Formats: sequence, C-alpha cells, structure tokens
Amino acid sequence: MLQEERLETDLERLDRTAVWHGFTQMAHYNPMVIERGEGNWLVDCHGRRYLDAISSLWCNVHGHAHERINAAIREQLDRVAHVTSLGMGSATAAELAGRLVEIAPPGLEHVFFSSDGSSAVEAALKMAFQYWRQIANPEPQRSRFLALGSAYHGDTTGGVSLGGVEHFHRLFAPILFDPLRGPCPDAYRRPEGMDVDQACQFYLDQMQRLLEQHPGEIVAVVMEPLVQGAAGLIMHPPGFLAGVRRLTREHDVLLICDEVATGFGRTGRMFACENEDVAPDILCLGKGLTGGYLPMAATLASDQIWQAFLGEPSENRQFFHGHTFGGNPLAAAAALASLDLFESERTLERLPAKIEQLAAELAPLAEHPHVGDVRQRGLMIAIELVQDRATRQRFERAEMRGRKVCQRATDEGVWIRPLGDVIVLMPPLSILESEIELLGRTVREAIADEFAGM
Repeated sequence: MLQEERLETDLERLDRTAVWHGFTQMAHYNPMVIERGEGNWLVDCHGRRYLDAISSLWCNVHGHAHERINAAIREQLDRVAHVTSLGMGSATAAELAGRLVEIAPPGLEHVFFSSDGSSAVEAALKMAFQYWRQIANPEPQRSRFLALGSAYHGDTTGGVSLGGVEHFHRLFAPILFDPLRGPCPDAYRRPEGMDVDQACQFYLDQMQRLLEQHPGEIVAVVMEPLVQGAAGLIMHPPGFLAGVRRLTREHDVLLICDEVATGFGRTGRMFACENEDVAPDILCLGKGLTGGYLPMAATLASDQIWQAFLGEPSENRQFFHGHTFGGNPLAAAAALASLDLFESERTLERLPAKIEQLAAELAPLAEHPHVGDVRQRGLMIAIELVQDRATRQRFERAEMRGRKVCQRATDEGVWIRPLGDVIVLMPPLSILESEIELLGRTVREAIADEFAGM
C-alpha cells in the first residue's frame, strides 16, 4: 500500500512538473491524474470518481472504454498500426471516407484526413486558397478570409489568425494574417431593443455589407455553425447560418463550416448544419470523429473544389498539404466503430429525451439573480454568470466566479470547466438519466453555494 501511495505521489509530481498543460497556469496547477475511464466517468489515481460532464474537452461521445470501440482498435492493431496517406492509403481510412461522405451534408464527396481540429481548419484554409488559383479562370487576387466576431478555430497559426477572442490571439498578432471581421451573432447579447429575429437580420446585413465592400477579394467565409464554442457557447439566432449560406452563393464566396465542436450529435443532429439544411463547400470535423478515443480530424470538400486540383503530375496542381499521421488506421477503426454505435445504440434517436431532461434540471437557474442566461442547443449548454441580470454586466475577471463554481462541482464529483464566467456543460451523448439528475443538482448547488449571502 505504501508503495502504491508513493507511486501516485510521483505521478502527480510528474504531471505538475514534467507535463506542460495547455491553457493552464502551471504555477498554480493542482494535479488531477486520471487512471482510467468507466462509461461516463473518470477515475483518478486516488480512486476518486468524476462524472465527465465536458466529454474530456467536448470529444467523448459514447463513454469511456466502450467495448465495441476498444475491440475495433485492437483488431486493427493486429493488421497494421499506421501507413502513410501520401501516395498510398489504408483500407480502414478508405472505408471511413466513404461513410463520412454518406452521412455528411449533400455535395461533400471528398475527405482529407489530419490529426486534430485545428489541423482540419488549417487544411481548409489552404485548400480554399489554392482552389481560387487553380480554377479554369484563376482569381489570384482572392487572399482574404471573413471570420465572425469572437471566432475560435484552433491554435495553429491560420486558426489563431481567424480567431476573434482577443485573450487567445493578441500575443501572437505579429505573426498572424488579418481576416475581415464580421459580427458576433449573439442571440443573448444582441443589440438593444432588438428581438432575436431582428438581431438575425441585423447581423446578416453586416455580413452582406462586408461582402459587397470586398468583391473578388474574399476566399471564404469561415464560421462555426449555430454555436461558437470557445467564445462561451454563443448561440446564433435561428436562420443566421442559412442566411450566410445564401449570401456566400450570391457573392460567389466559399463557405467553410467548422464543426469540430458541433459535429457528431452535439446539437441533436449529426451535424449542426443539418438544423438549417445547409451544405457548405468545405466542412471541418474533429473531436467526436473517433468517439473521442484517438486523434483524428477530417476536412470534407465538394466535387467543385476537388476538380480544381486534378491534372497532370507536371502541372503541380495537387494539394500542397499533408500530415504524417493523416488517415491513421487505428483512429479510422475507432471512428468506424463510433459511427456503428450511432446506429446500433440509436444515439440520435435517444437524444431528445436527454436534451429535455437536462433543460428541466437547469430551468430553476433562470431565476437566480446572478445567472444571466441559460442557453442550450442539444447537449451543448452554457450558463452565463453575471453581476447584474438586468444590465448583463459581467463580473471582474479577477473574481473568477466561473472557475470557483466549477471547482465546487468537481469537489462533488462532477467534472466541468468554465470559459471565463460561462459554465459549460457538454456531457457524452451516452449520459444516463440518473447522471443527468446528478449533473443538474450539482451545478445548481455549486452556483447557490458560490453566491450564498450576496
């Protein structure tokens, strides 16, 4: 027992001193070392259990250690662990590409594999940029991208350039390109005096003006459909996505939809775009693609884009981009097993009841004096804490109200993380009724305890 305790202490020390955690202030990091996962739960090296209510950063879909996904990875491991996708391919990745084409919005017929969501966006940017230089009548003057306010598209240089969250990109400004910046279509913090429908048109009018002011300059509009994740789960007014698709067609501009966070059932449909019957020119996928088991991402493109890259080898029209582990067979096997589970476990069919139950659990928070907004799209939920509900005034950053609420929940065995003072809940789609009750109760109590006496 003493040896086991010493090993756990050593692991925590290494996690604190040798491992450099992203977006984490290491001077104040309190180690939380996970040893294993069981369904929708994580178990740390002390045996403490935590409901994984953020799906291990929004990627776990069917729960941890699912026997079907584990078995698929083991079976693939006995065949081959990795082959390059440059100049050859694997049977498993080819099968996965076919499955993705089948379930994606119509017209997306070609799949480029990479290893994470940021890389999927980076590939999309380069793909769109190269496309305009290789069409029958090239338009090399197109060099600008239009991104939304408070955008977040990952942490690679291109993704950060698109970003509109100053906290994430200000430091790197000297090495970034400058996109055109559209509105932040926030259904909660909308222009004063406007209802949601009026706000939608207001935001679309801004997008239209930008497109009109820069004819022939814009490569693509890049956006997260329906929900802007890292911005604080900002929910767009209904109809905004469909309106942007209409505008991009009218102005002959490509539409790139980043569904790294919203894809694979998070909004209640397989892809967020389906909610407004939108098919983009390029679709970026990641996170839930493998069920959250192995790193893999995909950039899907229309045949129109694909055709611009075809030609003789001497013409150098091939896509000038590629990753060592793109199309990794182990990850592809996990992804195929995840897609099979969507069918066999009727994952999407069972979501409406879970969505409704979680909404009911959180409904009492709407009356809390320091909860400005409880917004939900499928199993993506944000609870925005404010100092004043009437004015929507935020707390001072130094108060760290969101962080304190999440720590209270974690102490009670429910693992959640904030985005500033926005409490994010994004449980696996496999969450059970009893776990939804636990999640709702724990979050309500954590908020009540944080503001007790105010």
